[in-house]
Amino acid sequence: MLAPAIVSFDKRELAMLLNVYGKKVSQGEWRDYAMDMLRDRALFSIYRRSSERPQYVVEKNPKLRNKQGQYTVTNSEGRVLRRGHELDKVLRVLEPSFIVIK
Repeated sequence: MLAPAIVSFDKRELAMLLNVYGKKVSQGEWRDYAMDMLRDRALFSIYRRSSERPQYVVEKNPKLRNKQGQYTVTNSEGRVLRRGHELDKVLRVLEPSFIVIK
């Protein structure tokens, strides 16, 4: 079986990414995004403003599928915030849960 020429996000993965992105846009936190499809990985970069470096990057790297998981979320400094095998669980780092204050 031949390897694909480029790595890309499938329809289900794009729906999850755009769902999280849309929520943050409606809250006024994010304003732009970019997608890069490369030979070895696919990137979904999220920007607060289009002239800045990406605030977050969601990466799909199939070579890491059997090791640490093929999905990674990094921040603007390059620090890995979460890594895993399932995209929906990895994206939870971008949607902090609310804390009840009494």
